[in-house]
Amino acid sequence: MHNRTVIQTRSDGLASHILPVSGTMIGGCAALIGLVKLVDGSSHVDEYAALVAVAFLASAMASYLSIRYSDQASLSARIERIADVIFLCGLVGITMVTILFAYEVI
Repeated sequence: MHNRTVIQTRSDGLASHILPVSGTMIGGCAALIGLVKLVDGSSHVDEYAALVAVAFLASAMASYLSIRYSDQASLSARIERIADVIFLCGLVGITMVTILFAYEVI
């Protein structure tokens, strides 16, 4: 029997999933901003959604860098973890914005 070493490339990691979803979430935030501006111009929802969009941009950039530096496994894993944390913060942020908007708090 031969011992086979399985090498997992960083492109198979979480970063390759975070990147396209972050881009989609930026588009969702932009749509939310546009709709809020059309319907309710006096709300601060658009400002909060823009801040969340910046978080998703940071997540997308970090995941891209993780994939880009996949030849440096330690660095890539560290950047991927940063992308993951920022992405989760963005998800919590957009959820809070929508809940607070739905209950007319903001």
